[in-house]
Amino acid sequence: MKSYQERIRALREDRDLTQEQVAKYLGTSQTMYARYERGANELPIRHLVKLCKLYHVSSDDILGIHL
Repeated sequence: MKSYQERIRALREDRDLTQEQVAKYLGTSQTMYARYERGANELPIRHLVKLCKLYHVSSDDILGIHL
């Protein structure tokens, strides 16, 4: 099972976006966004919500929650 870090990276790469582009959309730095993808920092809920909107997916999809 993929981690949410792997999922946000895959979503970004599938759409040919750079970390810098996603970071700008989130209102954070590329360095901080890279830390989210590496798992060095937890992804804040406000950024999770924005990523869901950007990628048109649910939070369950990003978090890997399938009931």
